[in-house]
Amino acid sequence: MTVDTVVTFFALLAVACLVFVACTVVLGIVAKVRGGLPDSLLFLRDGFTEIALPGAFAVALGSTLGSLYLSGVAKFPACILCWGQRACMYPLVGVLLYAWLAKKVSLWMWVFPVVGIGISTYHYTLERFPNSLVCPSNGVDCSVTLVWKFHFLSIPGMAWAGFATILALMGIAAAGQRRAANTVPADDVPQELTK
Repeated sequence: MTVDTVVTFFALLAVACLVFVACTVVLGIVAKVRGGLPDSLLFLRDGFTEIALPGAFAVALGSTLGSLYLSGVAKFPACILCWGQRACMYPLVGVLLYAWLAKKVSLWMWVFPVVGIGISTYHYTLERFPNSLVCPSNGVDCSVTLVWKFHFLSIPGMAWAGFATILALMGIAAAGQRRAANTVPADDVPQELTK
């Protein structure tokens, strides 16, 4: 298997992530405007709530393994912004494994993907407009585009897709937690309230 084949596979995964994020945003807007999702779409919400944390863990693990492949096997040099993105993605593997096992998203967990998406955005912008931003160099030029797939995806673009997908899945999991906390099973309702 060639490096280009593997990179194309990573790019296809990133496109799938971007489609998921776009659909999540659209459904979120629909829910906000209507005061909730239509009954016909509740199965989607409930289904994704169940798999949100394992899915976020899988995206973080896949992104980490992809990053390790690009530097270890493909021998792409990592600039300082690449290292910043890695510093945000790699810990997410452990953080999201913990969240999945504990079935809980805590406020501090949001820091890694939010900072990561910021670094990815800066890096992607620097690649597209090399003279517009400062490249904090560690000997490797941040503005060099090593991968360019489908006329819009580079390595920081793929990282952005991973961070955005993790944020969307964490949001779905957190919303599910809030719904569960606000729902009282019928057996737990005091008898005085049911009369």
